[in-house]
Amino acid sequence: MSPLGDPRLAQRLRQETEGTALFGRADRGRYATDASIYQVEPVGVFVPRTIDDVAAAMAIAREMGVPVLARGGGTSQCGQTVNRALVIDCTQHLRRVLSIEGDTAWVEPGLVLGHLNAALKPSGQFFPVDPSTHSRCTLGGMAANNSCGSKSIRYGLMADNVLAINGILADGSRHVFGPVTDNLGPASALIQRLRALGAAEAEEIAARFPHQLRRVGGYNIEVLTPAARRDGRENLARLLVGSEGTLAFSAAIQLKLHPIRPRKMLGICQFPTFRAAMEASRHLVALGPEAVELVDRTMIDLGRSIPIYRATIDRMVQGTPDSLLIVEFHGDADEPLRRKLALVDEVMADLGYKGAVVRAEDSGFQAAIAEVREAGLNIMMSMKGDGKPVSFIEDCAVGLDDLADYTERLNDVFAKHGTKGTWYAHASVGCLHVRPVLNMKNPADIRIMRSVAEECFALVREYKGSHSGEHGDGIVRSEFHESMFGPRIVRAFEAVKDAFDPTGLLNPGRVVRPPRMDDRTLFRYGPDYAPVPHSPAMDWSDHPGGLLSAVEMCNNNGTCRTFDAGVMCPSYRITRDEEHLTRGRANTLRLALTGQLGPDALASDDVAAAMKLCVSCKACRRECPTGVDMARMKIEALSARSARHGVSLRERLVAELPRYAPWAARLAPLLNLRNRLPALRRLGERALGLSAARPLPEWTRPFRATPAAPAPNGDVLLLADTFNRYFEPENLHA
Repeated sequence: MSPLGDPRLAQRLRQETEGTALFGRADRGRYATDASIYQVEPVGVFVPRTIDDVAAAMAIAREMGVPVLARGGGTSQCGQTVNRALVIDCTQHLRRVLSIEGDTAWVEPGLVLGHLNAALKPSGQFFPVDPSTHSRCTLGGMAANNSCGSKSIRYGLMADNVLAINGILADGSRHVFGPVTDNLGPASALIQRLRALGAAEAEEIAARFPHQLRRVGGYNIEVLTPAARRDGRENLARLLVGSEGTLAFSAAIQLKLHPIRPRKMLGICQFPTFRAAMEASRHLVALGPEAVELVDRTMIDLGRSIPIYRATIDRMVQGTPDSLLIVEFHGDADEPLRRKLALVDEVMADLGYKGAVVRAEDSGFQAAIAEVREAGLNIMMSMKGDGKPVSFIEDCAVGLDDLADYTERLNDVFAKHGTKGTWYAHASVGCLHVRPVLNMKNPADIRIMRSVAEECFALVREYKGSHSGEHGDGIVRSEFHESMFGPRIVRAFEAVKDAFDPTGLLNPGRVVRPPRMDDRTLFRYGPDYAPVPHSPAMDWSDHPGGLLSAVEMCNNNGTCRTFDAGVMCPSYRITRDEEHLTRGRANTLRLALTGQLGPDALASDDVAAAMKLCVSCKACRRECPTGVDMARMKIEALSARSARHGVSLRERLVAELPRYAPWAARLAPLLNLRNRLPALRRLGERALGLSAARPLPEWTRPFRATPAAPAPNGDVLLLADTFNRYFEPENLHA
């Protein structure tokens, strides 16, 4: 295997492709984590410009014996998108809608779901699989993960909505995988092998696969059986969906589109206990809603603690409920939806909760509720300190009739081990996101994690549920396939992997032949994880663990990758580089503060480069669900760098501007010559580091306050800053 940062691999990628090879220590570190508890440093990172670049990179990796890992938004919960491999980042360039024909669309794998739906909206169509990360998750990642979302009760999973995949196999061959016809084409040998496997294992598949809508664990080998062939369900795209990049690279994906149902209304049902909410879910689902989503007491309290969500939570809540169920109806007109809400009132009254429904009929309130729901998993992570809600059993799915008993017994498991769980998400399909609160730096809590996982999955098997209902397998769950499906099915999974990828090129150790889920060498907080000595310049006592604890509030959820709301993160929106993302900066700081980027790394060039384009706008402080304040952290990085390297003349000129501006303004005509004379521009670049390619703000006659008539409504205090006073006084006059 190539060493980490292998210069030979980097050189070949730079010479033989048009893409960008990122092999520095900090670049690899930024791609070593996703939104899971794991950290695995890649061999290198490759950002392709075209699908031809992908094919060339895969060929080079195959020749050099380097595994390949396709990556989208990096929002995976289970460790699917980290590996010791060449990471191929599809998000920067491979993000086009290739075609839209009728009710289908072909898209590139790096296209963000939210951007696709924005492009589809004028046609009255949308793609309905809607995970909470829709503003930054990619269609390639969703297909690899078999994503679901809140509306799966109506529209199904990703596997139900992907019609075909144009895939590049490990050997470099390229095939369109879709419905299998009598003309098997160039992949006939592979298809015949898969069909034989499906026929041999059909009875075992029927006996061992859970009959739940939300089953995304393992490979979808049920499509290989003779029954699927007879029913017209034999579609090899469905086999690739959920395979986590272990079978093929998705060069293009064909999606099934649906008509938009333009009207929406919500009923927010209030319950005195968590169990009462669970018992009510099946009665509310019987009304035919689009979704039924759970919000528990912990999330209500945490949401209120975040300023951007407080007013919405207060409006959603009536009294002091322990849990909420948000029942959502869609349609073409308002009156039928109001009748549906009236039925919700009736059901709640029949259950003994008369008057316990808050209605959300206006679009503004609905949008605010959607924002809270989408941030739900990350709101949970806003707990300060080392104890955090940890994702490892969070999306098990059981039947609605068993939901109340299952959740109560699982809470008993948590109590037995001295912890508690936070609950959230899809009550409509029996798939609840539950995260026990644990400290992943504490070996004792890691042992608890293992015990809780084993006991939880035993409960899931007892209720004939699915141990993976939405977030896939990755590292955290692949190990448990044998106990869930039995050894024969796991051998069948391995046979599928070997048929597609006999040399193990594609994302090895995921889905099949996995490591242990509690192998600490794979953890973000590994056995040797510890802060290096550092004296911060600022007071970080608002975080129990100081500066490092504040940096660790970033759980890699990727909200900062959003383009269609808010302003976070403005520099990333221009460059699309992970380095210039709030998440990328936080990871860089965390690696530096724990010695993973070498000694005194907080003052290093790597940290300086990551911070360079941060404009200290503090959008992250307001918009990040966990409250990461990168502007404040940048001060620490600048302080450390100036202590080691001093402060340059350029920075001193900017910092001292208010002191010398009154005198410099008198020389305005002379100083403004710099913008007009190329020789002066070049001299300024050499001497001060001020780019010759950009004009500087022009000095002008300073603003002078002139006496005004008495103000009828009282005096006005005008705060005139240096920039407006000496460069843009028209703003102050206005």
